Parts: sequence; structure tokens; C-alpha cells
Amino acid sequence: MHPLRDPASLDRMGFKRVASATTRHQALEIWKSPVSCEFRVAGAVHAWWHQERFLTGLAWDNLAAATLLRPEAPPRSVLMLGLAGGTTLRTLRHLLPDTRLTAIDLDPEIVDLAHEHMHLGETNTEIHIADAYDWVTHTDQCFDIVIDDCYLAGADDVYRPERHPEKLIGNLRPRIAPGGLLLANLVTGSGHRRLQSRMRAAFRRAFPQVRSVTTPDSLNETLVGGDHILTASSLQRWTSHFPSSKDQRYWDRIDVRLLS
Repeated sequence: MHPLRDPASLDRMGFKRVASATTRHQALEIWKSPVSCEFRVAGAVHAWWHQERFLTGLAWDNLAAATLLRPEAPPRSVLMLGLAGGTTLRTLRHLLPDTRLTAIDLDPEIVDLAHEHMHLGETNTEIHIADAYDWVTHTDQCFDIVIDDCYLAGADDVYRPERHPEKLIGNLRPRIAPGGLLLANLVTGSGHRRLQSRMRAAFRRAFPQVRSVTTPDSLNETLVGGDHILTASSLQRWTSHFPSSKDQRYWDRIDVRLLS
């Protein structure tokens, strides 16, 4: 889930609500303009697609950038826990056309809606419908990058299904290949700060190095844990991969800092 700090950060020209849907896990609204689409859940933008652009200035940018901080080389495999509409995976497929993308999501109906409205099939992602945290305990596959973006929709706000950071990291760490990284998307606004603090502390205990990836307009941060993690300067080589000048500006605003 990706709460908006500045709604103007997304181009909402001509946006209209075209449908509502209720799945077994969430109620969402589908909003479209002539060139883009949003899924909105519990007051947050749950997924975003644009026919020409990839970046938003929001949390999906953090996740995509953090995926590229693996020091050895760009990742050959990425596991995404929590798929939604596939916004991050669309950016990663653009940047990493040969990388194996795997995603796990609990909600088959949201995946079907993403195929229908957000061209999810174009990401060429291997998708499993399952409880993500259960799935990782029953596979022996390892990945260069493991991304935890699991949030569920509550009555008034989103929440993490696993609220014990040490247990979470312990379950996910065996799925990380040597030299790989663990990423966790965290909502940072009111009501989420205590869990954010606990997650940061658990990451520091679990990994030799931890970095925080943020963007100015987002109420999210991506934590990155690993043996070694690249700095913000390493992202500069990727700016030219975005044809849109607006995407390039968003990319150059991404901040990566070491958590002491």
C-alpha cells in the first residue's frame, strides 16, 4: 500500500472512477484517465499504471531503486511478496528485461483485475496465488532480491500481516541467495512508526549493513539489508533508461542513506 503525501505527484488529469470491486480481502475502486489507471484501497493508492511512464515519486520508486543496490551485479532473480497491480514489477521489467520475476499474492481477484486493467501480463512474471509468508517456508528456491511488500486492508488503514520483525526476517532470509538483499516496504505515517522502529532495529541486528531508500513525496521507506549495499550514486547510471524526463527527475530524487 502506498499512501499519498502529495496527490498532485500523480497526473490526475481526466481521472474518473470506472468501477468498484470487492474481493475476499479488500474493497477497491478503479480510477482511469485516458493514459493511466489506479487501484485505490482504504484511502491509499494500491497500484498504478501509465502507458508511457514508470515512476510516481512514491514508494514503488523506492522498491525499484533498492532492487538495483546489489553490489555484485543487477539481480538475476527477484521474489516479490505482495503483488497487487504489479507497479514495481513493471518498472523492474523495463530496467531488467532478462531478470526472472516471481510474485506471490493472496488475492486471486486482485491479480485478475491487474491483468484486465494494468497489463500485468506484460511484466512476464511467474505468479503464485498463496499466502506469501507460508509460501516462502515451503520452497527451496533462492533469489538475488527478496521484496516484502505485504500489507492488508483494515477498516480504516492498512496493516502488516506479520508484526514480529525477527520472525519475519528469519523466515525470509533462507530465500536470499549469497550476495543478495532483503527489501521491506514500510508505511511511515501516523500509526505505523512503532512498527517501523522495530523493523529497523531487527534489520540492524540481522544484517551487517542496512540502508533506507526514500522519496520526498512518499509516506513509505524501503529498508534494505545485506552484507554490502550500494550507495545512491550507483543509481545514476540508470537515469537514462527512462525515456520520460519526468521519470528521470523522480529517479534523481531518490535518497539512499546508511542506517547507523
